[in-house]
Amino acid sequence: MIFGAIDIGTNAARLLIGEVVEENGSAYVKKISYNRVPLRLGFEVFTDGFISEGKVNDFVKTMEAFRLISEVYGVKELRACATSAMREATNAKKVQKRIRKETGVDIEIIDGEEEAQLIFSTFLLMAFDKTLPFVVVDVGGGSTEVSVFEKGNKIAGKSFQVGTIRMLKNKVEKNLWKEIGKWLSANVDLDAPHKVFATGGNINKLHKLLGKQLIHPITIQELKEMYSTMHHLSLKERITKFGLKEDRADVIVPACEIYLYIADCLNCSEYFVPKIGLSDGMIYNLYQRQ
Repeated sequence: MIFGAIDIGTNAARLLIGEVVEENGSAYVKKISYNRVPLRLGFEVFTDGFISEGKVNDFVKTMEAFRLISEVYGVKELRACATSAMREATNAKKVQKRIRKETGVDIEIIDGEEEAQLIFSTFLLMAFDKTLPFVVVDVGGGSTEVSVFEKGNKIAGKSFQVGTIRMLKNKVEKNLWKEIGKWLSANVDLDAPHKVFATGGNINKLHKLLGKQLIHPITIQELKEMYSTMHHLSLKERITKFGLKEDRADVIVPACEIYLYIADCLNCSEYFVPKIGLSDGMIYNLYQRQ
């Protein structure tokens, strides 16, 4: 069965059309089609507190386009989830209602805990020793979710209001960085080795720019070097040198800062990048329901 997942993030809206394939006793999400539109809801929400009429019009058109694409692929079920920017928009319910009325797409505004859980659900499909301790770090435009696992069970998780667009708009409280460090110290046994996974569009792009194969991690030293190079380039220079789109070129630097800060707190030397995200988890969740 083919399913559709719409991930409405702070920086972009994404449509993933896929199916869960079972082979030799294991399963994975097979991606059939992927579309991304840089709506950038967070730029307005984190400054003005709401989504403007012009942006809502773009939002409606994007959802209508995603619905039509889903129909072409004959999806069994379509689910739409919105995260940080919509959680904070004062007119979120009004926007939800209009989109439902004009496109038929019913948007769910999910909290950070459910967002992290959906992302983690596809980790169950990955081939690695889940009895050993590991940490999942997901960096988005408006928030960063950290989940801690031991013996296959989630023992702690928290959503922090620090994200790439929030940083670009100078909307991150200074004491939040210390709060992240304290929380990690309290919830992760730093004396025990942990495998650390990083998810999000920016780390996926960095992984690709470094020419890594899927099973190969990004070392923290490599991440520091990429940050150092990009940090000293202008937006135009980043676009030219690395072949980035403008809506990636501006957020990739603050993303590096977040990943590097958390890596330092965890005393980890590398990030594994599975290249899965919220939309993959949504597809798997729809499959499980069936």
